[in-house]
Amino acid sequence: MSSRKYSKELVDGPNQAASRSMLRGVGFTTEDFSKPLVGIASTGAKVTPCNMHLNKLSEIVEDSINLSGGKGVLFNTITVSDGISMGTQGMKYSLVSREVIADSIETVVGCLGYDGVITIGGCDKNMPGCLIGLARLNRPSIFIYGGSIKPSKENTDYVTVSEKVGEFSKGKINEEELIHFEEISVEGPGSCGGMYTANTMASAIEALGMSLPGSSSQDAVSTLKNQDCIEAGKVIMHLLENDIKPSDIMTREAFENAITIVIALGGSTNAVLHLLAMAHSIGVKLSLDDFTEIGKRTPVLADLKPFGSHYMSELNASGGIQPLMKTLLEKGLLNGDCITVTGKTIRENLEDISSYQNNDIIKDFEYPIKKDSHLRILYGNLAKEGAVAKITGKEGMSFQGKAKVFNSEEEGVEAILNNKINEGDVIVIRYEGPKGGPGMREMLKPTSAIMGLGLGDKVAFITDGRFSGGTHGFVVGHISPEAADGGLIALIEDGDSILIDSNTDKLTLKVNEDEIEKRKSNWNNPTKTPKKGVLSKYAKSVQSASLGAITD
Repeated sequence: MSSRKYSKELVDGPNQAASRSMLRGVGFTTEDFSKPLVGIASTGAKVTPCNMHLNKLSEIVEDSINLSGGKGVLFNTITVSDGISMGTQGMKYSLVSREVIADSIETVVGCLGYDGVITIGGCDKNMPGCLIGLARLNRPSIFIYGGSIKPSKENTDYVTVSEKVGEFSKGKINEEELIHFEEISVEGPGSCGGMYTANTMASAIEALGMSLPGSSSQDAVSTLKNQDCIEAGKVIMHLLENDIKPSDIMTREAFENAITIVIALGGSTNAVLHLLAMAHSIGVKLSLDDFTEIGKRTPVLADLKPFGSHYMSELNASGGIQPLMKTLLEKGLLNGDCITVTGKTIRENLEDISSYQNNDIIKDFEYPIKKDSHLRILYGNLAKEGAVAKITGKEGMSFQGKAKVFNSEEEGVEAILNNKINEGDVIVIRYEGPKGGPGMREMLKPTSAIMGLGLGDKVAFITDGRFSGGTHGFVVGHISPEAADGGLIALIEDGDSILIDSNTDKLTLKVNEDEIEKRKSNWNNPTKTPKKGVLSKYAKSVQSASLGAITD
């Protein structure tokens, strides 16, 4: 029976009596040995609001699988919190956690012979980590998103607090006011509420076809999210019976659909990094230039935070992303023939979906927020392998200024908060790339400080590190080759002129070649890679951000 392709080796026949004995010890009955085994990988933990409720959801999934004729087996993998570690050395472990999650899911399922897998993720790196693990295993699988948090009663969230720190440093608010926003802005379970990285990746995975329709926008604490978990338990049995695997779903066309949704929603730059890595894990050829090509024909339509006005919970109340997907399908911007975890195609899933009742959040095609993509892939002497910019047009389409150079995030933040940044500066934070960090830290703390200081449209910011999905402003990240690899970003000096032009997609250091060669001959790499531990292993195996910071 194909639905027991892997577990029968583990539990069938007299020679496997010892294995069955161990499984009886955790509650298996004789009848369970003839059922498909489905691993349920939960990233549940009390270390962050994003994941604090996921173990309860996993139990709902387990019950549903068992009632549907399978045998669910719960196990956990890790999570870390970008939001808590932001701006500290701990943030170096964030992107690394994506690989640890993928490795651990692959390890448990590969070892224990599960026929299918359901993963449940909440915080940013959980989602691509889960998908990379599922792709490597290539067994019938579903991803469940833990859901979004609701904003506070004062319409604030985590990013609000980050930006209030900048206001405090400028003297616009006092410490008591800052603490007030700290106390009210994150209440209860769920991932950060704007179109930040978590909601971006949830939306991309729904468009990719690896989660159930409607899954990406649901509130974390809701009957809809509970129902999503119940349905997933039923649907995994259909996937097992028909041997529908990630390789059937995660096709080149499906990744194009995911990119289209990310752009239309105004999603995070991290989606570029993660989608490249996910595609690599399933054997699909995807490159930075694909984001450019798809971006030429895809408008930004969603008025969602960080640069817009609304939260994901508001979009969910209006119907989630499915009406948007149907509109994109009708406009010829989505491939409707892609198969999904429902066993149906995108077109079939959207057949009965109605249009939004209003367009307060999702704009008409005739009046887009931006007529083409906000995610710009820049090249030039500063980014020969590419860089990723998030440019909505609100801060302009090009910027030329004088460099203010810092060799770590901490140095940059100190300068920003001590008012050492002036209008017209291009802030350069380097040696924060995948190898140089190591770990490619997100730069929400400095960018939020910039916004809080009122400099969002007056300065630019470039880095070989990453940006949080909560970042907005004139920012360029993922610069490759990175400083630790001797990329040109390592040779920038204070006062150098830098041009960022999203009209031509160029990132240029305006210094003559003779001077660059002189600097190159005098350059010594200041990075100090840890000698042991996970960061050491990561720095040795990780590849360029332009390839998705993959470690395979």
